[in-house]
Amino acid sequence: MKWSALRPGVVLPVATVLTMLALHLLAPIPVLALRNAAFDQFQRWWPRPAVEAPVRIVDVDERSLERLGQWPWPRTRLAELVERLHAAGAAAVAFDMVFAEPDRTSPRALGTAWGLTGAAAAALAALPEPDERFAQAVQAGRVVLGFTLEHDGAPPPSEVAHRIVMRGDGALDALPAFEGGILPLPALRQAGAGLGAISFLPDADGIVRRIPLLARMDGRPVPALVTEALRVASGERNLTAIGQDGAGGLAALRIGPHRIPTAPNGEAWIHYSRPVPERYLPAWRVLEGDAPPEAVRGAIVLVGTSAKGLLDLRFNPLGTLMPGVEAHAQFLEQVHARHFLERPGWAGAVEALVILAGGLLLVALTLRVGPLASSALALLAVSAVCGGSAWAFTGGRLLIDPALPALALASSFLVTSVVRHVVSERRQRWIRQAFARYVSPNLVAHLVEHPDELALGGRRQHCSFVFTDLEGFTSLMERTDPGDAVALLNDYLDGMIRIVFEHQGTLDRIIGDALAVVFSAPIEQPDHPRRAFACALELNRFARAHAQTLADRGIEFGRTRIGVHAGEVIVGNFGGATIFDYRALGDPVNTAARLETLNKQLGTSICVSDVIRAANPEAAMRPVGRMILKGRSSALPVFEPILDATGAAARTPDHAYDDAHARMAAGDAAAPALFARLAAQRPDDALVHWQLQRLRSDAIGDLVVLTEK
Repeated sequence: MKWSALRPGVVLPVATVLTMLALHLLAPIPVLALRNAAFDQFQRWWPRPAVEAPVRIVDVDERSLERLGQWPWPRTRLAELVERLHAAGAAAVAFDMVFAEPDRTSPRALGTAWGLTGAAAAALAALPEPDERFAQAVQAGRVVLGFTLEHDGAPPPSEVAHRIVMRGDGALDALPAFEGGILPLPALRQAGAGLGAISFLPDADGIVRRIPLLARMDGRPVPALVTEALRVASGERNLTAIGQDGAGGLAALRIGPHRIPTAPNGEAWIHYSRPVPERYLPAWRVLEGDAPPEAVRGAIVLVGTSAKGLLDLRFNPLGTLMPGVEAHAQFLEQVHARHFLERPGWAGAVEALVILAGGLLLVALTLRVGPLASSALALLAVSAVCGGSAWAFTGGRLLIDPALPALALASSFLVTSVVRHVVSERRQRWIRQAFARYVSPNLVAHLVEHPDELALGGRRQHCSFVFTDLEGFTSLMERTDPGDAVALLNDYLDGMIRIVFEHQGTLDRIIGDALAVVFSAPIEQPDHPRRAFACALELNRFARAHAQTLADRGIEFGRTRIGVHAGEVIVGNFGGATIFDYRALGDPVNTAARLETLNKQLGTSICVSDVIRAANPEAAMRPVGRMILKGRSSALPVFEPILDATGAAARTPDHAYDDAHARMAAGDAAAPALFARLAAQRPDDALVHWQLQRLRSDAIGDLVVLTEK
């Protein structure tokens, strides 16, 4: 094969593989979103098994707000909450909230706000301050307070309870950086056993998948709330930051007995479990002494809120909305269970190798083997990538991206297949060029896929047929300039043929201004009688509108007559050894043509057989009679569809006509009078006048023998 032919078969698929590799290396937001979606699906399929762990959430829920009043609560109530938890034996209490402002119920603040002076102001000033009471409870109760990380705000506190010990150079270089934050009141900071950030760093879609264990605030490393809660509960002061060997960034964080693997930027993945009601204790139960002490004894207690009005609700990978404190609790549970999700440092290299080597190998195989074998190989490769990633997740709790490698393999296969198909298409182009302008699109497509049917022969098949003819066009041509007449005819035929092709009919032949259309050949169409009828109605609508448009221009174009029938015929190539002539042969073809001609005698526009009527029971139709067409010996029931004002098939029968016709079919002597009355009422109803004329010519019944074609 020449290089000009080989180049599109190789260059484009290889470029696709290299593009997917570049996307993997650059990792733009859409690629990260795709990767996260795959990891989320793994969590939905295989959530972390819920195990008993010394972690509890004291929830300021809707019921607590109903019983104890709106938020924020007085700090004296929070002090009581801390004291009760401390008395119950909590290992540590961590507040997933920030106390950045003084208590609004402070006696001194109230005295100032009310403008009190003298003895009243002095009496209020002598009362205990809620923040002081809260600070005393915090100092006695091993409490970790929360703060938020901001890109502005207050700098970190100068004195902290923790100490960070580093093992390895550059362990903290990749931590996310913030300029400042929103901190608790100084008195509370000094009283707390720890101070931790409650800020999450959600992905672009707002889902919380990871939790930052350390961050950088104004250049100094600061711990997260969960980090400090573990440290305080363990009775430790040190946090040991373990760097990656030979590379910058964090590899793990050791807190007392716990070694937590992290990403280089200090984030740790959360493997969520299904909701566990036992994880929660309503705050009102703790404050009212109704909570069992064993529920918090030795546990890390997180104080947070699930109340919707307090706006601390977030999405998790399981697809559910959760309180923010739930993410802290779930992570602490998996720390105690030593159950960690990790995305190892070598994962990106493995994914890149799969994209590059697997993609190029699949390109080569797709170009060399057949479509079926290459499809099987592509499916096997994609399945292996997805299965291997799922096995790594379930067996080793490793996060290996299946999405982009699988997409890269599928894309390389699809692009290669398309290129191969284009090359193959060139070999079949002669068929399209030979027939596309003269034969129906569905027939052209069928012959391209089955070129063997260009050979002589045929097969039996049930089909439907639509025949049309334009009344009076010969006289129009005689009185019109030939060029204008041809243009008028071409416009008319273009519109009619477009409708045929829209209904996926096959154009059998064009004879002057007449069309012969077949349905269910060469491609079988189980609903061909319905397609043919719908096509006939739309052809009639178009023909009427077209004629009216020309009439507005002063051109009398004529009426289109349509006949529709169905039956078994032989379809195939009957053109001889040198000419391709695909058509249908059989009595149903001739019958459809006779029905079209019958309109001329009846004065109608559409005539259909009983076969078409039976296939379209929802359409209202009027019986014409049992017609013995010329050249036939048996009677064929014929019907005229009833059309509404838009030209669509009406749903309401013509009861008056049906009654008169039934009387006529039964030989009732009252039939002529009934049709006479209808004719007087409907001067434009051609079928009624034709029936009346028959009856006045001494015809009896509905059997009609036609002597003309």
